[in-house]
Amino acid sequence: MSHSTDRQSDVAAATATLAAEAALLEGRLSLLREAIETVDARIHAVAETLRRLQLSVAGSPGNDAPAGRGGGARLDHSTPGRV
Repeated sequence: MSHSTDRQSDVAAATATLAAEAALLEGRLSLLREAIETVDARIHAVAETLRRLQLSVAGSPGNDAPAGRGGGARLDHSTPGRV
């Protein structure tokens, strides 16, 4: 085999290897995105539950803020991703 044929084989092998690695990484990226979406949905669900609990506790008759809290422990929904 000549050097030209060897180089073509090397380039073809490298291209095939890189394409296989890219496909594997795309698959992993897809799994990570799904996991992030699942966690994000869970965070939103928990935040909503906490918000509802705060409203129900705040609206209860005779309810005083727990000692040391002063009613300042609230969720910050003004900025996305901030609790």
